Amino acid sequence: MSRFFIAAVLLLLAVPALTMPVRAEDGYDLWLRYRPLEASAQTRYRPLATGIVSEGASPSLNAAKAELTRGLSGLLGKPVVAGAVTGGAVVIGTPASSPLVAGLKLPLNGLGQEGYLIRSASLAGHPVTVIAAGSDIGVLYGSFAFLRLIQTRQPVSHLDIASAQRLKLRLLNHWDNLDGTIERGYAGHSIFDWHKMPDYMDPRLAVMARADASVGINGISLNNVSADPWILSSLYIDKIAALADVLRPYGIRIYVAAKFSAPVELGKLKSADPNDPQVQAWWKKEVDGIYRRIPDFGGFVVKANSEGQPGPRDYGRSQADGANVIADALAPHGGTVFWRAFVYSEKDPTDRAKQAYNEFKPLDGKFRDNVFVQTKNGAIDFQPREPVHPLFGAMPKTNMAMEVQLTKEYLGQATHLVYLPVLWKEVLDWDTQARGQGSTVAKVIDGSLEGHDQSAMVGVSNVGDDRNWTGSHFAQADWYGFGRLTWDMNLTPQQIAREWVGLTFSNNPAFANAVVPMMIVSREAVVDYMTPLGLHHMFASHHHYGPGPWVDDMSRPDQNPVYFNRANAKGVGFDRTPSGSDATSQYAPPLAKLFAGPDIPDRYLLWFQHIAWDHKMKSGHSLWDELIIHYDTGIATVGQMRRTWEAMKPYVDKERWSQQAAFLAIQQKEAQWWRDACLAYFQTFSHMPFPAGHAPPPRDLAYYKALYYPYAPGAPNATAAPFHNTPKPPTEQ
Repeated sequence: MSRFFIAAVLLLLAVPALTMPVRAEDGYDLWLRYRPLEASAQTRYRPLATGIVSEGASPSLNAAKAELTRGLSGLLGKPVVAGAVTGGAVVIGTPASSPLVAGLKLPLNGLGQEGYLIRSASLAGHPVTVIAAGSDIGVLYGSFAFLRLIQTRQPVSHLDIASAQRLKLRLLNHWDNLDGTIERGYAGHSIFDWHKMPDYMDPRLAVMARADASVGINGISLNNVSADPWILSSLYIDKIAALADVLRPYGIRIYVAAKFSAPVELGKLKSADPNDPQVQAWWKKEVDGIYRRIPDFGGFVVKANSEGQPGPRDYGRSQADGANVIADALAPHGGTVFWRAFVYSEKDPTDRAKQAYNEFKPLDGKFRDNVFVQTKNGAIDFQPREPVHPLFGAMPKTNMAMEVQLTKEYLGQATHLVYLPVLWKEVLDWDTQARGQGSTVAKVIDGSLEGHDQSAMVGVSNVGDDRNWTGSHFAQADWYGFGRLTWDMNLTPQQIAREWVGLTFSNNPAFANAVVPMMIVSREAVVDYMTPLGLHHMFASHHHYGPGPWVDDMSRPDQNPVYFNRANAKGVGFDRTPSGSDATSQYAPPLAKLFAGPDIPDRYLLWFQHIAWDHKMKSGHSLWDELIIHYDTGIATVGQMRRTWEAMKPYVDKERWSQQAAFLAIQQKEAQWWRDACLAYFQTFSHMPFPAGHAPPPRDLAYYKALYYPYAPGAPNATAAPFHNTPKPPTEQ
């Protein structure tokens, strides 16, 4: 049993339930609820936030003033509005917009374009709080931070906070399709109602922008990386321009996923060869047209030569050739290309985990300065746990952006509680040893390891049109956590969780002290009941809902779970040592030696090595027994999570508590399904008994293999008509 849960349960037994009724909520307000504080807190904060002083005006400054008005008035239970400098006033602005701020001569130079300073000061003999920055958007970020302090009951009487972003570009990729569906989306349909744009802009778009800005997210890509060429047509650029107007006050730049073959499908050229002058001219013309309509357009995300998508290899060109032709068109406008490294070919007989490294590593230094190689955190595909992608640290002359997934494609999809900042922090802190010890992934992507000026991290969005935005209330924590972690990678998952719990549910210490540990252990739980000891990609075909370690009928070998688990009479696991695929050699020598040797950490064992069923583990158990123990531990942890949440009923409104209680019950049921199905399959090879205290699956393997879910949510739309069978859109810019 986790020590976190033991402590939480003991604390709960010692704390009486609340007696006041809790107001019903539906999750729409996210972490920006601004509900009235308790009377004692209002008494404490009201003298420190009596009014708002904002000199000058701009869309972002106006948004900051509106947010402070909304937030302070709600929290303090009385109107807090714009006025003159008096005791307790909150003064906001930049030296350029506000003579009051300029007169204070605050040390803003080291905070960059988006950083902010929150400081207690004196103006005209009055004690005030100043929120200042070098840019208007920095003032907005600082305003959200000030409200966060009050929401979480932090002291604000003697402030001296300076905060600057760690990463320059902090993007969400929405995998939304133009028909309103979302690939790997588990929160309803797309929030982008393209049919009604640009004449009607859903007010929820501005709410989403506020939420993004509140955690420092400064860019979104609007559409599926398996892109539809129509997104670049004049019809859709008009719609995107209207959307940009909504997002701009919140500091959010728009990016678009572009299809590499768009010059053929939109421009009616004979090829999309990046070395063809006609293709180069087409990209320049299209990009120039976009910037005439959207001057702050961010750039493109491109998925090329991956999973059937067209790309430069179709013309005998390199990935760098493909990226650079688009980068050259964007460069005069300050635009950026995020070129995805998620490439693997069914024609390549090598280990799928090696393919991206083999293709991109030789291209180091050949990409333009405004190109990021956008690389998933692991070499396979957003698994519950993967070793870090070997490209991190291997391309010192290239801008590297890490891509993570907020939407839970391989993590229980709509219902499982899996707090993902734990996973991301594990990856960010991973030491690549590319330049010796301390060469963490965080230092690779922030540019500091190799002295790059550019830096970025990208998350695949989990937002849809569900009332609570993300399908489940706890999935909101991943959206929040992504923004907070990309702003400040020194934050711990515990710090972020405690903030989010206080903002979203309750600041009661009994609640936070129970729920935060529950969130922290949730990631290890899903690893245990889905893919323990380095197992990976054991999911049912296509929709990735539920277990399918036996699947072997996919047309591509490297999409079949049997390709990855390689279970047979001798053992289980993928041999990636020098005697196998030698994927270990793609890591720095100390890591390569560790992963290929007997001291490999258990968590990566079956990722890198094929191990006999009766192999004696560090625990003293056989591998077979150890697998069973991990599966059962995962289920037990979810059971503990359910008991913790049950005890939280007095602290949470009925609507949100009830939904989460139901989802945890689903999670426990599906964790049991995972355990029983996988062990039923593996036992057909191990032929070993279950250890004492661990029951065998209640059904035979045939039962689990017969379970079929043809319409699980989030699966790619395989029935969509191909673009070439539809009318050609206009291309004039």
